[in-house]
Amino acid sequence: MSYLPHTLDDLRIMLATIGVKDIESLFSEIPEDCRLRRPLDIAGPLDEISLTAHMEMLASGTISTSQAACFLGGGAYDHFVPAVVDHLASRGEFYTSYTPYQAEASQGNLQVYFEYQSLIANLTGMEVSNMSLYDGGSAAAEAVLMSLSVSSKRRVVISSTVHPEYREVVKTYCANLGVEIVTVPSNNGVVDPQELQKIVDGDTACVLLQQPNFFGSIERLEELTSIAHAAGAIVAVSVDPVSLGILKRPGDCGVDLVIAEGQCLGNHLAYGGPYLGILACRESFLRRMPGRLAGQTTDRRGNRCWVLTLQTREQHIRREKATSNVCTNQGLLALRSAIHLAVLGPEGLREVAESCLAKAAYAKQRLTATARLTSAFDSAFFKEFVVRDACGAPGSLVADLLDAGYLAGVPLGQWYPELDDCLLVAVTEKRTRTQIDGLAAAVDFISTSKVSHARHAVHEASV
Repeated sequence: MSYLPHTLDDLRIMLATIGVKDIESLFSEIPEDCRLRRPLDIAGPLDEISLTAHMEMLASGTISTSQAACFLGGGAYDHFVPAVVDHLASRGEFYTSYTPYQAEASQGNLQVYFEYQSLIANLTGMEVSNMSLYDGGSAAAEAVLMSLSVSSKRRVVISSTVHPEYREVVKTYCANLGVEIVTVPSNNGVVDPQELQKIVDGDTACVLLQQPNFFGSIERLEELTSIAHAAGAIVAVSVDPVSLGILKRPGDCGVDLVIAEGQCLGNHLAYGGPYLGILACRESFLRRMPGRLAGQTTDRRGNRCWVLTLQTREQHIRREKATSNVCTNQGLLALRSAIHLAVLGPEGLREVAESCLAKAAYAKQRLTATARLTSAFDSAFFKEFVVRDACGAPGSLVADLLDAGYLAGVPLGQWYPELDDCLLVAVTEKRTRTQIDGLAAAVDFISTSKVSHARHAVHEASV
């Protein structure tokens, strides 16, 4: 697309139209110490060939999942995306109109969103789903806000096994709302029901859990939900959608709200985003739900058609009546997830989940058979698990393994100081036995080489 800069005449006309003398006056509200008073440190213009070469040079410094076997997790996963997802989602009629302001003019998109909502409701065991939110973290915060709007209570209980960045997003959303946030500690990588029993009480509006949790461990979801409900609290749970191919649906466990990160459903890692926030709930919470919902109806001729319904966004109703300040939805990514789920079907999703489970179990067995790594928890897990580094340097190990061609895992010390010697490892259906064996062999080789090097250094020093 061409870039057409404003001419001096354009600037003069615009300034005169808004009644401002010059550009300096236009920006007079910006404090002087916030203004840049020198030219930007940017090189001169390049021709297309030179610019392409320059961008390729910059990109070459980044390691992608096509260059290294990816065992990274913690909320973003290297799952397989069928080519049909990319092909259909890139069609012009979808790609250019995924968030129309006159939505009914785009029946194709509304039908897709209705199908997406139906798929998510069925997948989670909930009665209603919206058309998506920004990402998993914002979905967690919106679920908490929904619970607070339903309840007159101002206390929120969150498990320490919920994604730590999701917990931070919730705290940010609630920072000025007079909400007390209490964290439930974990034991052996899962929530202890007795600890939850001690913390949740009649003043608790919401309990936020994760299944499988941030460590990949399987929580006793039904028991935890029963404890929260007995105290009169609403239960929201963050799930891994892929795990629902084999795990019991959260709706069947009695949960009230289900949230998720939808990246794993037909969306690429994309270096961190954009991603897709999933939110589904029981019908009794329908009018508290944020964002957009697509509904099915008939037109005046009796033909099936789709509309936006319960438009509780700021753009549609007076701000004080909006259920949230969420402004849009990740329509294009929701489309991709709908295509992905439709292509897989129930049996396909189950196969993917079983593959992740089996390969993760094998990877844990191989890695904990090395001299350097041991299992941090013995709780059941899905596709992620935590290993402890006997050398106490998981960050250093990750760096060494990257040199060997492996994106090995996520050190946990940045969020959990008590686990600063631990590494979170994720295994998806894309990982092969050869890659898993290679990772274990690389761990052993690096550890042996470093011990040998250290002994040599000690010997040289003594001589």
